[in-house]
Amino acid sequence: MNYRNILIVKLSAIGDCIHALPVASALKACYPQARITWVVEKPAYDLLTNNPNIDEIIIFDKAQCKTLGGFFSYVPGFVNILRKHRFDLALDLQGLFKSAAITYLSGASQRLVYCNAREFSDKISKKICGPNSNGHVIDRYLDVVRAIGCHITEPEFTINITEKEVTLVQAIAKQAGLDIAHPYVVLIPGTNWPNKCWPPGHFAQLAEKLFEQHIVPVFVGTNADKTAMDEIIANMTIPPVDLTGKTTLKQLAYIFKNAKTVVAGDTGPMHLAAAVNTPVIALFGPTDPQRNGPYGKGHITLMTDHTCQGCWQRKCPEGKACLDRISANKVFEMITQIVGL
Repeated sequence: MNYRNILIVKLSAIGDCIHALPVASALKACYPQARITWVVEKPAYDLLTNNPNIDEIIIFDKAQCKTLGGFFSYVPGFVNILRKHRFDLALDLQGLFKSAAITYLSGASQRLVYCNAREFSDKISKKICGPNSNGHVIDRYLDVVRAIGCHITEPEFTINITEKEVTLVQAIAKQAGLDIAHPYVVLIPGTNWPNKCWPPGHFAQLAEKLFEQHIVPVFVGTNADKTAMDEIIANMTIPPVDLTGKTTLKQLAYIFKNAKTVVAGDTGPMHLAAAVNTPVIALFGPTDPQRNGPYGKGHITLMTDHTCQGCWQRKCPEGKACLDRISANKVFEMITQIVGL
């Protein structure tokens, strides 16, 4: 079929939207004449801008729908915007009720949803379970594209960092004390689950070891990570470079591109680092690295040795610090393998 207007519905989170980027690249390569539109929520919008594979980005403002009145005020206008595009294909890569509703309301004549769809989203769209239905989530998403006849070789992550963004982040880095030309390692203490977090004390120990080897530890994250950063800094002899809450996602991508490696738990920025081909040392506990680990070659995954690993619990019901058994010494050893100390 010769598709003319294709809709991608992938609303959040940051890591999930990064995982879906190869879908846009594959669609544009397969149907270069098609207009590709992506519906996303505000936090991940920055990732999709200036992407030659995405012709239009429509923001779904979830905050407008928190009350019944807000819902009835916002949704009709949002639906009108969708319907004007006359989509002939919609891909629901979220696989939840909210994304299913958007996919249905788009009016697309053909609707597909990836394997593992939940909340009755497979009742709205045709469920696609391809050869990677038990594999990495990126390959699961690409199975949906394969289902419409597209041949895919290597997944392509298109993240376009403009010259303006580079100039600004270089100034931000310099102000924080980072010389991008000097070797540095990026450390990410924050995640969206308490159970995915490596202890602040471990991050402090690792940062001290990096300083001893004349490698600058650079911490990044959101304003929500400030409490953890305060604890890390309190446990260090030399203050690290702290870019917490100071960068956009695109600026963060530039910081990652120039780093020797990135150390993080299962979090969106970790997947961003992998997407720009920076070696990642990923620390895993409650989630499955086969499904959610850093994608591609050159990465290292360290798994906690708790017997309950892979529990998929946001917070440990037994009060354990899930990743505490992954030592700073072990992570440093992995860094030496990548950096070549």
